[in-house]
Amino acid sequence: MNPCDISLYGILDPARTQGRDLVEMARCAAEGGVTLVQYRDKLSNTRQLIENARAIKTVLAPYGIPLLINDRVDVALAAAADGVHVGQSDMHPADVRSLMGEKAIVGLTIKNEQHATDAPLELLDYVCAGGIYTTLSKNNPSNIGIEGWKTICEIFKQRGAKLPVGAIAGIDETNLGDVLSAGADGAAIISAIFMADDVTAATQRLKSIVQEYLK
Repeated sequence: MNPCDISLYGILDPARTQGRDLVEMARCAAEGGVTLVQYRDKLSNTRQLIENARAIKTVLAPYGIPLLINDRVDVALAAAADGVHVGQSDMHPADVRSLMGEKAIVGLTIKNEQHATDAPLELLDYVCAGGIYTTLSKNNPSNIGIEGWKTICEIFKQRGAKLPVGAIAGIDETNLGDVLSAGADGAAIISAIFMADDVTAATQRLKSIVQEYLK
């Protein structure tokens, strides 16, 4: 397992940046204290994805913040990204690991108890469980809530998992503390960071909550 800090995990999606420059958004989030960045882009073509990923990786490098690519292993390889995050209908983690290598960070979305039971722990570096709350960033047919997240986390504990377990969907300054109090190792956040008018300041406020609960 590759160590990775998911305590303040920013997901950078051009559909949720108010039309602003992706590289500048990544820099602002890095300045604010984000610990991991995922580039998720369902709109751009492959060439643009690779160019964007390379530019984002370059701006994150001085801060020592890893860059993951959502779903697209080909883009991650071409851009020399640090890893990939996949969902339940994306490439299987075994294939991701085979292509990316042992040093790559591989994360998986967990939506229910069965996913937690079936997750290939030996291939993963972290998981994010959700959606916790309602979100406009993705179509989640149902929310598992804090109690659902705890149930999923308990399955990982019973399986002897040592990897970080994060939470995702609808998390912001008003509920981040609740998620961390429930035992989450961190939270994946989109809108509360990248839809904010001042991305650096918003990230700093979220970072202070993380530091308070995870100290």
